Amino acid sequence: MKQGSFKAVCLVLLAIIAVGAAYGDDITINSTSVILESFDGDSPYVWKVMGSKFATKTDAGTWPQASIIAAWPQALFGTNREGKELKSLGVWGKFDRQGFNWIDIYPTAAGSSDGEGPNNVEIPIPGRIQYMDIWTWGSNLNYTLEAYFRDYQGVIHIVELGHINYQGWRDLQVRIPASIPQSKRVLPRLASLTFVKFRVWTPPTEPVADFRIYFDQFKILTDTFESLFDGDELALPERVEELWNADN
Repeated sequence: MKQGSFKAVCLVLLAIIAVGAAYGDDITINSTSVILESFDGDSPYVWKVMGSKFATKTDAGTWPQASIIAAWPQALFGTNREGKELKSLGVWGKFDRQGFNWIDIYPTAAGSSDGEGPNNVEIPIPGRIQYMDIWTWGSNLNYTLEAYFRDYQGVIHIVELGHINYQGWRDLQVRIPASIPQSKRVLPRLASLTFVKFRVWTPPTEPVADFRIYFDQFKILTDTFESLFDGDELALPERVEELWNADN
């Protein structure tokens, strides 16, 4: 090998090593499955719903409505109901006309009132999320389910889980696009997302006068690995706050 070629190869290898060192935490090392919401009524969140313009309002009630229901996917938990406290989130929708209607399903802090307000919360995502899935019951209506995430810059990203034009329970899964930023060049490098809400869309061709959808076991697969280095605690916001607020 000529000396010039050898130097060129060395430079390429050094460049590869440098890139790996800079972005090493973006390579999956410790994938962990995390249940963000079981819908069993034991979480710090109360789930609310809100509909678009033509959501039905009558003297008998206002739609959409949400409730914790004693039902679950048998493929996940089996058929025996005795001694089980398993539940799911039921959403009951009604619209006055067909069209591109939507229902938002979002978490609030326990004790919050109906509708949008200061008690709305976003669920923090540990690590760098790779996949998400949620068990969803459909009645063969060709609606679309989306998940909304917020990045560290405040930008909302929409991830489509798919259509619910099937019968019964199904685990809807989706890979989180690499285009959604979850890390930074500067410390701290981890820039985790927060979950904002689910949205169900109805197309103009589908009936919307009366329908129900159920959700269970909202789960993610996330990479929780972070590189250790000398002084890594000074990249932890909670540790920095503790140090700077300490009495000297």
